[in-house]
Amino acid sequence: MAALATRWRRKTVLVSADAVRAAVAFSLPWVSEAWQIYVLIFVLQAASATFTPVFQAVIPDILPDEAEYTRALSLSRLAYDMESLLSPVVAAALLTVMSYNNLFLGTALGFIASGVLVLVTGIPDAARSEASSFRDRASRGIRVMLRTTELRGLLAMNLVVATSTAMVIVNTVVLVRGPLGRSESDVAVLLAAFGAGSMLVALVVPSVLDKIPDRPVMLAGAAVIPVALAASAPVMDLPPGGGQWAVLLTLWAVLGAATSLILTPSARLLRRASDPVSRPAVFAAQFSLSHACFMLTYPIAGVLGARLGLALTALILAALGALGALAALALWKRPVDEVSPASGSRQ
Repeated sequence: MAALATRWRRKTVLVSADAVRAAVAFSLPWVSEAWQIYVLIFVLQAASATFTPVFQAVIPDILPDEAEYTRALSLSRLAYDMESLLSPVVAAALLTVMSYNNLFLGTALGFIASGVLVLVTGIPDAARSEASSFRDRASRGIRVMLRTTELRGLLAMNLVVATSTAMVIVNTVVLVRGPLGRSESDVAVLLAAFGAGSMLVALVVPSVLDKIPDRPVMLAGAAVIPVALAASAPVMDLPPGGGQWAVLLTLWAVLGAATSLILTPSARLLRRASDPVSRPAVFAAQFSLSHACFMLTYPIAGVLGARLGLALTALILAALGALGALAALALWKRPVDEVSPASGSRQ
């Protein structure tokens, strides 16, 4: 979609994606078969995959100053985590006074509101590139990432992030409702611990990055994630009670914090390695390749969690994350002082 949309106005792309997402939400009350859900979710995610990279590529054009851009990234991360924390709570509260069909209507109205906000916001049009083939436009972002030192390291760190995200998103409910035998509300509490850790780091990262380069900050997050995952394995096998719950809350908060150490600064790397012409393609490549890591780790977390148990699955994901962290360390050997936007080469 990034390659197809290069000739379209950004507002057109963003509003169209919101319109598709609103249409999917409106159609959910009429679902009667499981396969229909798969189709609708595919369409919904395709629209989100169109919207998100374009949205992310707009922000550097609106905020060219890196310090302001970093603080915008912090606020964006806070908004994302806040939405993840509050949406299930708000949905549960609304379901006590309305049917789930009306909840889908509210979701659709949210996408419509997003489209209206895009329409009334001043969004600069993307820089036009010279005529090129679809294949060239589709591969441009990946080519920039592969030949830029920082972004090769980011590719490896995407795998590290995917290991923690998979364990938390896929197996939190299984862990809490299964081995721990705790209530549904405790599922939200454990997920909130992950989000709280992420939000705390998102708040402090801008001031940290004013003093410390991106590389040690992001590599620290990549190192912490496999350690925290490995540490969670023996805790899961403890008998329920005692300090087990408190330790898991702490470890989930640490995983959230470490994940945010990688994700919050990552867009700065993408911005530096791209120019106004290549930037949409670079952000789209990062979105695509990071989700490719999810396609690997989510099935690992789910299938192995069911067959081998959660503790052993945590250790396997920790080992995979450690490999990603070592790869990031090897690929991103030293800071790059200046990067050529067009080629990603050192100047």
